[in-house]
Amino acid sequence: MGFISFVGRVLFVSVFIVSAWQEFNEFGVDGGNAAKAFEPKYSIFTKHVTTYTGKELPNIEIKHIVAAAIALKGIGGVLFIFGSSFGAYLLLIHLAITTPILFDFYNYDIEKPQCVQLFVKFTQSLALFGALLFFLGMKNSVGPRRQTKKKITKTKTG
Repeated sequence: MGFISFVGRVLFVSVFIVSAWQEFNEFGVDGGNAAKAFEPKYSIFTKHVTTYTGKELPNIEIKHIVAAAIALKGIGGVLFIFGSSFGAYLLLIHLAITTPILFDFYNYDIEKPQCVQLFVKFTQSLALFGALLFFLGMKNSVGPRRQTKKKITKTKTG
């Protein structure tokens, strides 16, 4: 069972590792294609946050956001392969931050094909998020807990 679980974790995390590797290779000086794709969506997201909360998000360079995403996916993925809960938490953080920004189907008309494509990718990210939560739940409930039997000492009477 341990080997099958390991293979499952490797296959699951391959999405994150391949993505991180590709973004790392394209990073360059400006953050690469990932930064170019993320920048307009991040600006729309910050406008929404400012509009609805009245507070402005700090000004962060997009290449730093992309570098953080690469680190979260890469480090989290490698740790997750070896069954680390910390790796799963890193991947959860990545998904929680990037999913609503990158797959912003709610900014498009429902009849546009782009809305449907973004919604499908959004739900796929939610499925990955749910699988990570399931892993953490199983890890916490089935983890290696040994119960030691206490010796019952009989009291001497008499």
